[in-house]
Amino acid sequence: MSDLQITSHKNLNDEEETLFAESLEAFSTKVWNKSRALRTAKFDLAMLVNPEEAMPPSDIQALKKFVQAGKQLGIQVDMIGPKDIMRLPEYDGLFIRETTNIDHHTYRFAKKAEAAGLVVMDDPQSIMRCTNKVYLADLFNTHKVPCPKTRIVHKGEKDVEEALEAVINYPMVVKIPDGAFSKGVIKAENREALTESLNTLFKKSSLLLVQEYLYTEFDWRIGVLNNKPIFACRYYMVKNHWQIYQHSGTKSQSGGFDTLPTFEVPRRVLQAAIAATKPIGDGLYGVDVKEINGHGYVIEVNDNPSIDRGVEDKYLGDELYMHIMSEFLRRMQLKRSDTPT
Repeated sequence: MSDLQITSHKNLNDEEETLFAESLEAFSTKVWNKSRALRTAKFDLAMLVNPEEAMPPSDIQALKKFVQAGKQLGIQVDMIGPKDIMRLPEYDGLFIRETTNIDHHTYRFAKKAEAAGLVVMDDPQSIMRCTNKVYLADLFNTHKVPCPKTRIVHKGEKDVEEALEAVINYPMVVKIPDGAFSKGVIKAENREALTESLNTLFKKSSLLLVQEYLYTEFDWRIGVLNNKPIFACRYYMVKNHWQIYQHSGTKSQSGGFDTLPTFEVPRRVLQAAIAATKPIGDGLYGVDVKEINGHGYVIEVNDNPSIDRGVEDKYLGDELYMHIMSEFLRRMQLKRSDTPT
């Protein structure tokens, strides 16, 4: 150990600089690009998770099921964290199991993985489109997706209450563009409550959505992968509350649920869910739909849907995880076959 000394690269001669450069390259290659010959799995998939997240899209039991399903299909699934972005070149795919947002490391992971040629869910385009409810509202309008009456209002807009009352009846639902898990959403029963709701939420965003309130005892959640329904749940409202989630300080509670086979879901609900995802992409989505008088009305599309053990998988069980991992396998095989050798 006494022969080791710390020195600056500026003190190296030409021969030593060459040796240093060659050694650094050999080390970097060994760390970031594992030899295919040493791998037992056909593909490597990074699954981005965050143990510190309060309401993650998948619990630890579900995450383990994804790992097990991958193993059966010849996919090595590694759980990585928010600090592991430089490890992405090791992998063939990225599966984001952390709540996404644009101004967030999840979006940076998706962008870097896509640029590196990985198969990515959620892909950056889906994150960008689904996390912005203003964009979704415009998309639904353009593609004639059935949804509640919706208006976009701007901070500083004059006579906004009168304009809204001309097209939407009370109660109205006021939302910020990037809310999740029922956060940033207020129901206004009258003019006074509407004004208060607008003033409160304009402090968080200069654009807001205002929708008609459609009463139902539950919301359908249709899981869609590659524009095909793969699971269906009914999420019930919290008791004595109008949403499926209720937040009080640091505590949150949710209502009950039923999980059904997709063939038992009303056809109009499935049709509305598929109509909502097609303009967005072919990734994994959770579509919230209200069913009223036999018609489905899309509330929103989530690019990072909840998949928890014993909830969304209650009907399909392990088959749900196999289905999602099989889609990763299919895409990674296609990606590899398109890569020049």
